[in-house]
Amino acid sequence: MPAWKRPESVLVVIQAPGPSFLLLKRIKPADFWQSVTGSLDEGESAIAAACREVSEETGLDGSNVRSTGVVNRYPIHPAWRHRYAPEVEENVEHVFSLELPEMPDIRLDPTEHRAYRWLPATEAIALASSATDRIAIRHLSGLHP
Repeated sequence: MPAWKRPESVLVVIQAPGPSFLLLKRIKPADFWQSVTGSLDEGESAIAAACREVSEETGLDGSNVRSTGVVNRYPIHPAWRHRYAPEVEENVEHVFSLELPEMPDIRLDPTEHRAYRWLPATEAIALASSATDRIAIRHLSGLHP
């Protein structure tokens, strides 16, 4: 029996002065832009996953991530549906933020991402592929609907 992914994840919005927001371009699906994301490992807390994912996906120190207190629930994207047990249809996403004093160079994980951009909030909101990512960037930038 395959080891199914845990349907619980983190979203970490990274911000630097400007303000600029970091978006990463996934390898698959093509043209999918996102903040740092990732599933929780078995027995792992959301905060530990957020710190780990920041380090794995960007090469940055994620020890200063902060919870926004937002938890989203949404249908699993069709591109990733096969990774979850057949009866699992939704994911629970814990939203975090990380504020940096500068815009550092990013060390991408080449198995997950092919490019990155630092963007002003309005451009990051327009480029982000997921609704929860767009909402989080909007909230953290102070832009309200």
